[in-house]
Amino acid sequence: MKFLIIQPKLEKNVFQLERELRNTSSADVVIFPEGYLNENVEQACMLAKNYNKILIGGHRRLNDSPKDRAIIINRSGDIVLDRIKYSQTTFKSVEGLKIGHILCDELVKQGVKSDDTPDIDLIVHPIGVGMFSEEQFDEWINEAKKIAVAYKSMIIGTSHADGSFRGSDVSIPIAYCIDKNGDAIFVSKNDVRARLLDIQTKTVSFP
Repeated sequence: MKFLIIQPKLEKNVFQLERELRNTSSADVVIFPEGYLNENVEQACMLAKNYNKILIGGHRRLNDSPKDRAIIINRSGDIVLDRIKYSQTTFKSVEGLKIGHILCDELVKQGVKSDDTPDIDLIVHPIGVGMFSEEQFDEWINEAKKIAVAYKSMIIGTSHADGSFRGSDVSIPIAYCIDKNGDAIFVSKNDVRARLLDIQTKTVSFP
């Protein structure tokens, strides 16, 4: 199975997602950052169905508190996971893979908050904006490695290409994949190119 990991800019629509779906036909799954879909969930469901892709990332419901949510949409355009931030970590079987989310700072605030932890295949880590310091970048990669080892699961994270945290003048876009042994398949800093990962062979290419 091939995963396309994207780092789009923040936008009110989902034009960048649609472009990636159109241009990367070999991908089975597209992973995108926390909050990227905003409230365009219905459109994302249509895109998943039209392009026969699984979509994993985050969206927002402005009337919720917190407003950020984890989402998985299957190839039929059905929402199979929709979880509010800071709640229990939820895992779903998607085409034979047991997949769940850690949303942004849940990585350091609560980690995997679930009793349903045996045989996890993949933890997806949708991140909002970039890191606000080199120290934070290193901290989050190290924490991701610990979680991968603890749960014997691959973990993939990605942030937006832009945006800063609470007005910080530093924003370091981040994307990464750590295997179940805690070894980095790739770690991207300030490089917002989309990456195509074959999880069977652990090879990465630039579509």
